[in-house]
Amino acid sequence: MRLRSIASTASLLAVIGLCFGAAWTLLAAEPEKKPDSTEADYSRELPRIDPVPADKALETFTVADGFRLEQAASEPVVVDPVAMAFDEHGRLFVIEMRGYSEDEDKNLGRVRMLLDNDGDGRFETSTVYAEGLSWPTAVACYDGGVFVAAAPDIHYFKDNDGDGRADMHRVVMTGFGRGNVQGLVNTFKWGLDNRIHGATSSSGAEVRVLGWSDKAEGEGDAKENKEDARPLSLRGRDFAFDPKTLALEPTSGGGQHGLSLNTWGDKFVCSNSNHLQAVMFEDRYLARNPYLAAPSPRVSIAADGPQADVFRTSPVEPWRIVRTRLRVKGIVPGPVEGGGRAAGYFTGATGVTIYRGDDWPERYRGYAIVGDVGSNLVHRKRLDADGLGFVGRRVDEKSELLTSRDNWFRPVQFANAPDGSLYILDMYREVIEHPKSLHPVIKQHLDLTSGRDRGRIYRLVSASYRGPVSPPHGDASTADLVALLAHANGWHRETAARLLYERQDRAAVALLERQAAASELPEGRMHSLYALDGLGALTPEVILAALDDAHPQVRRHAVRLAERVAKSPQVREKLLAMIDDDDLHVRYQLAFTLGELSDPRRTTALAGLMRRDAEDGWIRLAALSSLSEGAGLVLSQLARDDAFAASDVGRDVLRSLTAQIGKQQRPDDVAAVLALLGSLKKKDQKLLDTLVQGLAAKKGSPLEKQLAVATGGRSQQALAEVVERSLKTATSDAAPVERVEAIALLRLGGFAQCGDALADLLDAAQPGDVQAAALSTLASYDAPQVAALLIDRWKTLGPRLRTRAGDVLFSRQAWLESLLTAIEDKRVALGDIDPGRLKLLATHRDASLRERAKKLLEIAGVGRRDEVVKQYRQTLAMPGDVERGRKIHRKICANCHKLEGTGHEVGPNLAAMRNRGPEAILLNVLDPNREVNPEFVSYALVTTDGRTLSGMIAAETATSVTLRRAEGAADTVLRIDIELLQSTGLSLMPEGMEKEIDRQAMADLLAYLGQLGE
Repeated sequence: MRLRSIASTASLLAVIGLCFGAAWTLLAAEPEKKPDSTEADYSRELPRIDPVPADKALETFTVADGFRLEQAASEPVVVDPVAMAFDEHGRLFVIEMRGYSEDEDKNLGRVRMLLDNDGDGRFETSTVYAEGLSWPTAVACYDGGVFVAAAPDIHYFKDNDGDGRADMHRVVMTGFGRGNVQGLVNTFKWGLDNRIHGATSSSGAEVRVLGWSDKAEGEGDAKENKEDARPLSLRGRDFAFDPKTLALEPTSGGGQHGLSLNTWGDKFVCSNSNHLQAVMFEDRYLARNPYLAAPSPRVSIAADGPQADVFRTSPVEPWRIVRTRLRVKGIVPGPVEGGGRAAGYFTGATGVTIYRGDDWPERYRGYAIVGDVGSNLVHRKRLDADGLGFVGRRVDEKSELLTSRDNWFRPVQFANAPDGSLYILDMYREVIEHPKSLHPVIKQHLDLTSGRDRGRIYRLVSASYRGPVSPPHGDASTADLVALLAHANGWHRETAARLLYERQDRAAVALLERQAAASELPEGRMHSLYALDGLGALTPEVILAALDDAHPQVRRHAVRLAERVAKSPQVREKLLAMIDDDDLHVRYQLAFTLGELSDPRRTTALAGLMRRDAEDGWIRLAALSSLSEGAGLVLSQLARDDAFAASDVGRDVLRSLTAQIGKQQRPDDVAAVLALLGSLKKKDQKLLDTLVQGLAAKKGSPLEKQLAVATGGRSQQALAEVVERSLKTATSDAAPVERVEAIALLRLGGFAQCGDALADLLDAAQPGDVQAAALSTLASYDAPQVAALLIDRWKTLGPRLRTRAGDVLFSRQAWLESLLTAIEDKRVALGDIDPGRLKLLATHRDASLRERAKKLLEIAGVGRRDEVVKQYRQTLAMPGDVERGRKIHRKICANCHKLEGTGHEVGPNLAAMRNRGPEAILLNVLDPNREVNPEFVSYALVTTDGRTLSGMIAAETATSVTLRRAEGAADTVLRIDIELLQSTGLSLMPEGMEKEIDRQAMADLLAYLGQLGE
């Protein structure tokens, strides 16, 4: 009885103790109730988080049904793993980025070689293969050694004496950027084309190939090569190189950290909050036609949006909570993402990998795997076909493929492995965040080096996993390697392809030819074709057979490889006949490949593809890329097809072709157009107008003068008739869409002829689209009267039109000088001008303009945003009206932000704005430049004819750059027409919104945004 009593008492005391301890913990965690500030002490809110020992780590994971997680390696065998590659002997090479994130100068990075000596799947030993690297990020096996990326260089290491340490070292390339520790060159992948593909990332590159000079013994030669080699610019693009010759080419891409190729060579990337993107075309094809403007090759394909929700099981780190709160209040700079939530959405998407193994169930092959290092999880998506592209759909309902309760779990990269499983590289860090995004008030309580001595590697296997596989491919015969090209596991196919390319054994040719024709797996047939190409042994006979393959993907790649043997008359005949292939992917590749043929009949084939598939924008782009020659012939054929020429898509194609011809000035194309114009004059005036618009994009163009000579002056008459008809339509009561088309044609006239009409079209009684079109046409004239007209009409223009009129006046220096004079004379209010424009002007190369802009900035008090924010804080306590707020959005904010189906998707998505809190909204509206998301930075572009354009970069390709600005307006400029392109460092959103939104309007807007999603 007494024992029970004592036990009961002890239990009671224990419970009381636990409750007291819990209460004390809560009290200790509760910060002292002082106002948030950059001087406050947040130490009590920012406790350190303890790591989980490696032998207990598996207990922290939750894994989707049907899968099991195994630990393949852990510290001290490996630390800070960020990239890996298995070689043909089963050795695992791992990149250790120990210098992350601020120790770039300490050269702590290493290449580690891990060994599984007993074959149980656990790597028991390792050696430091190479060291002394700063921020290494990628590795690829080749010829017994490894290529390693450690910006600014790409290295090659090899162990020649077998002691487990590299004794050979070459720096083979240099010039990769180091501006962002989370935006470094990364992710080497062996491609179907026998090249190593890599991601440049956001730091960009100006790369020089140094060759195979030895760093230790040939330092002088390397230095000389660095100075003499012409750099290859890779901003916004990725790259691929031949490991034998080091020949380097830009490739389409531009993701941040992660790159993957699926079974058929399609490319996928990811970028921080945009977790899954597909790359739609190869950069090399567009580079053939410098007169072709193109959209971005990267397309976001996640059905649930780029910054999709994720479902973590780990607690949100205290520093994230504090930082989000301080950002929302505007106390520290930084973007407020995810609706003001500290977590629960993609913030650090990384390592996108397409599963191509043979351990998981068949239905999972081709799934996309993406990590989120900030949320301690691994996400998966099913990839469904969507025309030529893909749609990624969530598989796990309110859960993930894999999560950990351990905040230290950081899945930075993945790899398909020899055993068919998916390997997961866990950098294992207490904090993984860009140091510049941590304000000192928070950073002082964190240790960004914590975890430098830790790291784990896992493999995710199916419930029926058969165990590890030790690939014996290093000693495999040539015949065995050929057979492996048809293996069900993508790792084995790639490794066999690489080894065949390394060995260059001609004994493989006959074996490959037989397999290319007879392999049961289409993957085997396709890989055999590329292996033959790598041996320089592709023949027309092999390609002709593959062009008739039953599988469309084999035919697609046969078309691509046919470019190697295109001199064969039989191959050309077959390609020209394939425009009726029943697979869209085959026809897409064909539209690119036809541009590589010298056969004059290719233009007829391209015209045929256009007739069939021009509705698909990607096919249209591919066909136009193939017309660096022959645009006039295709134009003639399509223009004579009445049904095609009458369609909207057809007219767009014809307009694009004529614009290219007008700019390119090839005599044979010009002759074809001249003949066509004569036949169209009476037949189809609307089509004639379309062609003339493309040919003579502006008054005085070279082609216009040629037309005048070639037609005995009749071209002037034709232009005059077009302008006369357009003037009548533009000033009529026709539908706005017809009037806008007509106004665009008025650029073929001149200010003297069309200026009065365009001035009338600026009247407030005119539809908004008509007014905007009039401004665009006025911008095309190089006449001083344009500035005088806009300045004279300035006070009659509404706020939206004033912004556009400002864009026009800032586009030419002569007009700009007139505008500055008008501001100084107070004919134009200084408050009407975007301060960002003045800030940019303050850096102008003309000293006089710089000084005038600086004086105006001083008068305007630009930069004193804190005072404006302070004055508006009272709106946070004011009642607002939702309906009035909705009208404010539609009147002002809809220029760049689409909500409830209204507006333009230019700036950040505001759908989750309700969760950010009114103070954060207030700060972002009134002080947009406090910290600018790089995605929405405004750029200034100066053209070769002296115009200045601005906007955020919406797309960048080999041939063009697209700038987007308010109301979705965009300018696509060919690179051959760009003199200067530079970042302004300013947000696309202008300062000075308080001039359009008074305090009550702000309260109404906050009320409207606050109820979104309810």
